[in-house]
Amino acid sequence: MIKSLIRPARLAAIGVFALAGLIFWVSFNTAQGTNIRSDGSMLRLSDLIQERSRQNAELDSQAASLRRQVDGLARRDDGSTKDQDRRLRALEKQAGLKKLSGQGLTVTLDDAPSNATAKVPGLPDPEPNDLVIHQQDLQAVVNALWQGGAKGIRVMDQRLISTSAVRCVGNTLILQGRVYSPPYKVSAVGDREKLRTALDKAPAIRNYLEYVDAYGLGWKVEEHKALTLPGYSGTVDLRQAKPLE
Repeated sequence: MIKSLIRPARLAAIGVFALAGLIFWVSFNTAQGTNIRSDGSMLRLSDLIQERSRQNAELDSQAASLRRQVDGLARRDDGSTKDQDRRLRALEKQAGLKKLSGQGLTVTLDDAPSNATAKVPGLPDPEPNDLVIHQQDLQAVVNALWQGGAKGIRVMDQRLISTSAVRCVGNTLILQGRVYSPPYKVSAVGDREKLRTALDKAPAIRNYLEYVDAYGLGWKVEEHKALTLPGYSGTVDLRQAKPLE
């Protein structure tokens, strides 16, 4: 009787050790010999994203150069009249495909320090989301500048056109296939007084400025007597979803 009781207990102990060994092996295989509690893998992923973004920027530049050559050859041989060429250049300028110069301003938004505390007595300590720039903050600035009569807008180093989308994923901006980290700069060419008035009147920006005062988010507006925005250099082909046949 005693032996019959000991055998199941011994088998159970062996099973526990075998299961523990399996768990250790899976953990080692997952970590590939690294410390899975560290942020090393996330840092490598961040580096990979930045490297891919840099490569995208280089490819964009090469594609833009080739596109200019193709456009030049097409215009030389398309048989258009001078009047038609003038109309085409005017449309390209309106679409944001050409350089634009004039007076304007630049708005800079930045995250607050990660250890920031409330700057106004009586306010609670900030949550992590209170200390970072969100998509709606950037969109509010862009929309206000358009509302203020901006003739053209650049976000970071890219010109916006009618199909541009300002999107944030986590704490990064994704714009036209490239990734950016704060501080974010938004520049606009237009009447400086009207642009400033539009920024001051926008409810979403007034809400953002409350967080600037409360927790130290970054906000700066610089005026320029002369500002030049690059032309948009990406493709203007429209892409849309299509139903399966």
